[in-house]
Amino acid sequence: MPISVEYTDDAGRVLSEARPFLAREPVLHNVILTLLNDRAAVPQEGRYWVAKDGGEVVGVVFQSPVTFSCSLPCMTPEVIVALGDAVADSAAEQGVPLPGAIGEVSTVARFAGQWTERNKSGATPVGGQRIYEIERVEAEPKAPRPKAPGAFRAATADDRELVVSWVTAFAEELDEPVPAPAAGAAQAPPTRRAYWLWDVDGTPVSLASTSPPVEGVVRVGPVYTPPERRNRGYAEACVAEVSRRVLAEGSRCILYTDLANATSNGIYRRIGYRAVAEVLRYRFDDSG
Repeated sequence: MPISVEYTDDAGRVLSEARPFLAREPVLHNVILTLLNDRAAVPQEGRYWVAKDGGEVVGVVFQSPVTFSCSLPCMTPEVIVALGDAVADSAAEQGVPLPGAIGEVSTVARFAGQWTERNKSGATPVGGQRIYEIERVEAEPKAPRPKAPGAFRAATADDRELVVSWVTAFAEELDEPVPAPAAGAAQAPPTRRAYWLWDVDGTPVSLASTSPPVEGVVRVGPVYTPPERRNRGYAEACVAEVSRRVLAEGSRCILYTDLANATSNGIYRRIGYRAVAEVLRYRFDDSG
């Protein structure tokens, strides 16, 4: 039986139908699961494609907002080809371009290849990332630095302006789309992220965020320290405490890092994180 693909703008429907498929790899699919839960709770414009084989969901393409790259779970080559064709057809029919795609390297590379074949266009790989997971936080900081001074705390409503500015700065520094205004932990509804701060002498010097648990997995990030406060161990201390709390609550704890940033990768390995998989984003050029 050929693979069928259904298009919808209803995130709640996609979550209901695709959850069993996505939950098979809760770490690799955490971003899509989290975003689908967010969109189902607080509707936002989006486009979604669901692939089925004999009625069973075998693949998903998530795009929300529609100006962002689409996100892909791990899928078989046959499913990727079917979805690539369906997304290309939708883009042509709706007149809404697809700026790019992001996902596990083998999946997204095949999808990008299918996209370029269908559109006679180009695709440029950008923004390589690594997924890390931690099972136990190292008891003591490892070389080259001792534990940073300061104290850990949850962000409050009074920190909202600071949190928004730092989350915005994080996105701009990585040349990523700036997210909708962040909310302080005290104001955040259940589907939104929580924000945590590392203070030195009462002044926030580093920030970490956590997603709500989905299928038993919590994702740490973004993590941001202002340039003038870097290389002092503040982010390491903040992430270590966040990770310790997530694990103590019984969830698996993961984070994404920039593959090109040796410093951040080193920091997370010292805390106890271990590499799980690599993720890549492709930028599509439809000028051809």
